[in-house]
Amino acid sequence: MSMELIVALIASAALFGTGIYGALSQTNLVMIMMGIELILAAALVNLVAFWRYLHPDAIEGQMFVLIVMTVMAVEMAVGFGVAIARFRSRGSVEMEEAQELKG
Repeated sequence: MSMELIVALIASAALFGTGIYGALSQTNLVMIMMGIELILAAALVNLVAFWRYLHPDAIEGQMFVLIVMTVMAVEMAVGFGVAIARFRSRGSVEMEEAQELKG
């Protein structure tokens, strides 16, 4: 393996670990969503690193990453919309206080 791939995998592992810690240790909805975004960013770094290592001339991997980044942005917009609506109606975005959201 090349050194660039190893550096990208280490950075991705650091992002993934930080995202897992952030998503599992927080009770605030916004902080949980930020942890999930870090996990998705780590997956994208892995995708780009391996795609560049295995197929350096193909651009399909980069286009896939752009599409996934767009989906991530839409997911965050919807999540923040839910958080804002929750804050306006209940005054809090803490997940421990969201028991009434059960279906």
